[in-house]
Amino acid sequence: MNINKYEDIINLPRYISKKHPQMPIEERAAQFAPFAALVGYEDAVEETARITEKRIELNEEEKNILDIKIQMLSEQINVQIHPNITIIYFIPDLKKEGGKYIKVSGVIKKIDEFKQLIILDDKTEIPIKDIINIMGESLQVNI
Repeated sequence: MNINKYEDIINLPRYISKKHPQMPIEERAAQFAPFAALVGYEDAVEETARITEKRIELNEEEKNILDIKIQMLSEQINVQIHPNITIIYFIPDLKKEGGKYIKVSGVIKKIDEFKQLIILDDKTEIPIKDIINIMGESLQVNI
């Protein structure tokens, strides 16, 4: 009985083709590179791990203060005063529940009451429904 069934060929010289050149070692290693069987899996895991913030719901008093500030801004714009303000507002996430809060500063250009937008000089459009705070020197509200 033969213990090693490949004993007769194990010491034979390696075949080298006369027609085809030998593959370089760098290319030969590529055939053993990892294979991505689950295309998009890494992206899905990354998306799931991405953290979003919950939308803050303002109470009635906070909503009233915000309405007063917007009214004050509207009156200033009507008399050609364009104040420099800082607005904190919510941007909903397009892929999952929640979103993030952004703080922008700039000179207010216009309040579009029909579209419910505050438009800054740099053309940034901020939906009024997403604003949680407006700050500026001319916006001191005493309640």
